[in-house]
Amino acid sequence: MEDIRNGLEFTFIRETKPPKELEELLIEGEHIEACYKTLRDFAIVTNYRFVIGDKQGITGKKMELYTIPFKSIVMYSSENAFGVFDLGEMEIWTRLGVFKLHLKKGVNVRELDKIISSHVL
Repeated sequence: MEDIRNGLEFTFIRETKPPKELEELLIEGEHIEACYKTLRDFAIVTNYRFVIGDKQGITGKKMELYTIPFKSIVMYSSENAFGVFDLGEMEIWTRLGVFKLHLKKGVNVRELDKIISSHVL
């Protein structure tokens, strides 16, 4: 397991439809607001949290799930990309540490910003 105080980094490639099996992760009253393809798997944003899947090993059958509740976020920043090779970025500070999201062209930075704002502010 990684130490979040040293920072975690994830790359969101594009928006995608959430897989059906993700519904078993949700609690009562929780719904998916956005789903993103990552380098090896997925990330979802619900009305309560981020859930980021990180497949492990060569076969990718083992998966670690990171859950970052909105109530733990104390500050965040967002940066949209302007150049052809630029990536958008978000940094999200929680009570335990910071994590960084690298956002490829298939991710609308401002839409993700709006989702987070609606739950953090």
